[in-house]
Amino acid sequence: MAKLADKIALITGAGSGMGKATALMFASEGASVAVVDINEADAAATADEITRAGGKAVAVRADVSKATDAQAMVAATVRRLGPPTILFNNAGIEGESGFTANMTEEAFDRVIAINLRGVFLGMKYVLPHMVQAGGGSIINQASIAGMVAVRGGAAYCAAKAGVIALTRVAALEYARYNIRVNCICPGGIETPMAKRIRRGAEPDPKAISRISVLGRMGRPEEIAKTALFLASDDSSFATGAPFVIDGGWTIS
Repeated sequence: MAKLADKIALITGAGSGMGKATALMFASEGASVAVVDINEADAAATADEITRAGGKAVAVRADVSKATDAQAMVAATVRRLGPPTILFNNAGIEGESGFTANMTEEAFDRVIAINLRGVFLGMKYVLPHMVQAGGGSIINQASIAGMVAVRGGAAYCAAKAGVIALTRVAALEYARYNIRVNCICPGGIETPMAKRIRRGAEPDPKAISRISVLGRMGRPEEIAKTALFLASDDSSFATGAPFVIDGGWTIS
């Protein structure tokens, strides 16, 4: 039986990378999916791929850092699919890299707005629907950068550490409503973001050896499988936890 049969999932940043891989996987497991992305064309392409495969999906454009957009994406999901009982707050950006004193305030604020405030807003506007529905699962995209320091990543690390903290607080507050809240902490995953950071260059084997004891980059589908576990009843006793999927980066 499909793991997410009759479930309704809202996934942000689902136009590419880990969000897209998760949207496709959730749909293949029976969920109806609201594919949310700031790039309307990318959202539509993912939704179309799902429907062509026999699944059910709708595309929604939203800037997750804006409260009006966050409200609208949830309202659109409720109107077109029904109340979401799965939320994957996946949308995020890498932002500007620079040592702390050299980072502009504008760059810092932008990363915090999308990567941290966006997660807060997603939970804020979905949680009332989950409470009314009698339960649900929230998955937040954090990062190992929320657990270890990365040079030049003051904003990114602060945002992802904040996501881990938000996850724990929400898990504590909403357990009584049968709502589980967890987060994923990926390491080096081969996504469009990773390619942007490398400026399109191929992965350097020496660099990979420093970030993965397995000797390779992770695949978006590997994060999607973790998200599927957390969205499904397979993880029924898991809440408030950061799930580290990093190829051993944090043990070396």
